Amino acid sequence: MKPKVNNDYYNHLGDDWYDADNDPIAVLRVEQEAKNPWVLEKISEYYQRNDLVIADIGCGGGFLSNFLAQNFKTVSGLDASESSLAVAKKNDKTNSVNYILGDAYKLPFEDKSCDVVCAMDFLEHVEDPALVVKECSRILKDDGLFFFHTFNRNFLSWLIVIKFMEWFMPNTPKNLHVLHLFIKPDELDQMMKLNQLVSKSWNGLGPKFNFGFIKSILKRRVTKDFRFTISKTLTLGYIGHAQKKSN
Repeated sequence: MKPKVNNDYYNHLGDDWYDADNDPIAVLRVEQEAKNPWVLEKISEYYQRNDLVIADIGCGGGFLSNFLAQNFKTVSGLDASESSLAVAKKNDKTNSVNYILGDAYKLPFEDKSCDVVCAMDFLEHVEDPALVVKECSRILKDDGLFFFHTFNRNFLSWLIVIKFMEWFMPNTPKNLHVLHLFIKPDELDQMMKLNQLVSKSWNGLGPKFNFGFIKSILKRRVTKDFRFTISKTLTLGYIGHAQKKSN
């Protein structure tokens, strides 16, 4: 029997979403320093206004939602973890994000109501990512943007994203990630094509191999100079965006 992914982990993080340095959530938090500006840059290539309607699906502790709310007027963050939403709201400096307890398989948004929909670090946490992609497309306006970040399914991902993380971060719970839920880029591309989403960019995301990386590995915690960078290889984690086209 295939193991189930441990999504309950997120229910017990509390302030560790923003404070921990020896927990896998600290790695995710540092990733945002590379991902969030990249998402904003891509949005800005298509839209030169701040009145966009944005939905962040699987928003967790609000890293992306709170960042985008500093640049856009209408941002909603949806998650199935009530405690994570409480932390997200607590850390929303704009006090403007609409945080929603909800189901990604049945998004509580009208058809074609959003300019931008994000599913970052989320598709590998659900059993039916194709249904999530379908729902994201449903709520997107024609020409709207879909952003994603997830993990490729291969031996190296298992070795680095799963096994190495278990060693590197002492507080990593069992089955935080499970390999069978990782998604190959061509699989995600097919899910998107079936739902009118035309891929526009595919980029890798990985740690920057500098002194901060070495120091973090030796200390087995995330130090202040640990960084991630956007790259070209899709072998491990990958980030990208697609645009919805009408039939």
